Amino acid sequence: MSINTNFTNSLQSILDQLKADKVYKTLNYLETPQSARVRMEGRGEVLIFSSNNYLGLSDEPSVIQAGIDGLKTFGAGTASVRFICGTYTVHRELEAALARLVGCEASLSFVAAWNANEAFTGTIAQEGDFVISDALNHASIIDSMRLAKAISKCTTGVYKHADMDDLRAKLAEQKSAKRRFIWTDGVFSMEGAIANLPDILQIARETDSVVVVDDSHATGVLGKNGRGTAEHYGVLGEVDVITSTLGKALGGAAGGFVAGSAAVADYLTQRARPQLFSNALPATVASSALQAVRVLEQHPERVQKLRDNTTYFREQITDAGFKPIPGETPIVPIIIGETAAAIQMSNMLLDEGVFVTGFGFPVVPQGTARVRCQISAAHSTDDIDQAVRAFKKVGATLGIVR
Repeated sequence: MSINTNFTNSLQSILDQLKADKVYKTLNYLETPQSARVRMEGRGEVLIFSSNNYLGLSDEPSVIQAGIDGLKTFGAGTASVRFICGTYTVHRELEAALARLVGCEASLSFVAAWNANEAFTGTIAQEGDFVISDALNHASIIDSMRLAKAISKCTTGVYKHADMDDLRAKLAEQKSAKRRFIWTDGVFSMEGAIANLPDILQIARETDSVVVVDDSHATGVLGKNGRGTAEHYGVLGEVDVITSTLGKALGGAAGGFVAGSAAVADYLTQRARPQLFSNALPATVASSALQAVRVLEQHPERVQKLRDNTTYFREQITDAGFKPIPGETPIVPIIIGETAAAIQMSNMLLDEGVFVTGFGFPVVPQGTARVRCQISAAHSTDDIDQAVRAFKKVGATLGIVR
């Protein structure tokens, strides 16, 4: 049996060009759990400022123990999809806790937040519906809309980022649609900006539209108690559908969910192909995520610590001469410009013991490459001070700051 060498060679040619352009991404292997400091293979201990572990729960002892207990109680895997024999009691407990956390009636878990978004749009949207997305929404939302358009022949559209006038205009063009869905990130992952949810909800009321919010970077982060974008704005319980992840603030393992009315959760249970044809979320992951929700509910001071750390880092990095995108979330992007320059800065920071990821095209538009800093409640003031010193040294070497 032979392989298609032309296919392999074509891929290798592209990879060689990425290396020549200095935008080839290498993988860094960690040897310890996500925390403020990690041990990286070949480098020893480094400070990590690129993790979604916003509340420091991925190495929280009680969260780890819950996963171990779940493993012992339910086994290594579900070995089935939900509707056959893959549903465990811990799934029901987790889904009730997630719905309560984000202010909805019910929720349904998935093996990934990507699958949750894909399942919602691909299952719910029908021919004659209109689904519109903020221009900077996550790739999973974009692909979910493409999938829905291909499957159901629904109409889709995009409005300019955070431009409420453009949203109104495009909805007005679709007055004859059977149903209208407004899709938005709660927190935009590459910008750290928060969606204008109150205005979106008002527009939805005026146009009889359904609001769907992906709160992956807001769950556990925004609001006094970490309940997300809706709590941040004081509109908890007013959002039709919330999707989010278990892979960030809630322990960082894996999985995602869709929350809304009981009818939404039940409809997805009956019809969502990513849930019908994929093994259920491993019970050990469901167990650790459930404990992460409990820790969040019992210790809202973690959310305040995250907020305090974010404010301190933004102040210090600005005083150091950098100009991060303004905001109040723990996502703090520093625009560099070209992809190669952002990756170079990231590599130099790693040499200084600070792990921060450089992002460039096609993740962000050409010319807006950046290093994206992410703050955690697990960081100490000393951790932040050390990171800022490294930024100043590398920034001076590259001529970004004096």
